[in-house]
Amino acid sequence: MRTKAVRMYGADDLRLEEFELPEIKEDEILVKVISDSICMSTYKLVKQGKKHKRAPQNIDTNPIIIGHEFAGDIVKVGAKWAHQFKAGEKFALQPALNYKGSLASPGYSYEFFGGACTYCIIPQEVMELGCLLKYEGESYYEASLGEPMSCIIGGYHANYHTNKQNYHHEMGVKAGGNLLIMGGCGPMGLGAVSYGLHIPNRPKKLVVTDISDDRIARAREVISEALAAERGVELIYVNTQTMANTQEELLALTDGKGYDDVFVYVPIRQVAELGDALLAFDGCMNFFAGPTDPQFKAEINLYNVHYSSTHILGTTGGNTDDLIEAIDLSSRKLIEPAVMVTHVGGIDSIADATMNLPNIPGGKKLTYTQFHMPLTAIDDFEELGKTDPLFEKLAASCKRHKGLWNSEAEKILFEHFQV
Repeated sequence: MRTKAVRMYGADDLRLEEFELPEIKEDEILVKVISDSICMSTYKLVKQGKKHKRAPQNIDTNPIIIGHEFAGDIVKVGAKWAHQFKAGEKFALQPALNYKGSLASPGYSYEFFGGACTYCIIPQEVMELGCLLKYEGESYYEASLGEPMSCIIGGYHANYHTNKQNYHHEMGVKAGGNLLIMGGCGPMGLGAVSYGLHIPNRPKKLVVTDISDDRIARAREVISEALAAERGVELIYVNTQTMANTQEELLALTDGKGYDDVFVYVPIRQVAELGDALLAFDGCMNFFAGPTDPQFKAEINLYNVHYSSTHILGTTGGNTDDLIEAIDLSSRKLIEPAVMVTHVGGIDSIADATMNLPNIPGGKKLTYTQFHMPLTAIDDFEELGKTDPLFEKLAASCKRHKGLWNSEAEKILFEHFQV
């Protein structure tokens, strides 16, 4: 089976190539990849090359396929798994394997297993761990976005509060509390806002900060304050760059009580230190943003740790249960992963988009690997549609769905490119 894939040979060295996959073994599964969304973690991998903890040291001669947020169809099943999986079934994938203590992961470590390709081979450890999931949803992109949503969900589940009478940890964000998402108008932050409005232990007040009026305006369009109010949550978007005293003004939004839960979605020292300063008694801060600098540090107030029982943790990735929850909520339209997506492209756009990810404005870059298409902003569909019938259809479809990518738009693409 021949495949076309974006492979990494070293730092800043990505190549779109076509090559032959080996025949699958009896404990492996061959899949056809349909969608693969691009993660900032892959950008960090590409910048670090062999220095990245998940990257093999022989990538210059045995390159790896990048991409770990992918979904598609099962093509061929090895005998060991024939009782569990069938050709033609859709799949979703949890890439956080942690197999026997190994850091190996699709999109980082495997020569024939990653998402930025037309076909790849899933090794036996994935099935052994239960990380290959049957997917029965309508659209592939929601399965791809299930992975980043699982990271968000994992963060919510990992936060905790302490029962002072017996010291038991109450897992999850505080029900009816004050929740702050710092740097929350980017793709992952908006996913966190969407999820926070639909959990049983949702907060009473959810404050989302950013420093861009444009990002805040888009956030309001896709997740409005009125929608949050229907869920019993007071949602407040604020531009901290316009505040004279950021700490005092953010604290005032809680009537001086502080925030029970804080998520830091940008790896900036001052933001992390501000989040720590805004914690309420028994407040929990989750440093969610992954820095590229291994020596990244920030100061915390240990006086508050001691006397106010504040605590700090960090989460990276989600587990299989988180992915199952993400896919379930998405299929029931209780969360909208599409709020993360601002650009759509084909397999030929992946290498350049990944290499330049921090410099491309907007949110999540969603790619489809079975055809070539330039990476295109959803906001540009209407203008392009004046001369291109495909984009005219895509623009109309997104307009019918609050300006968001959607299942109908995905089908329009598939019909055009005959996927």
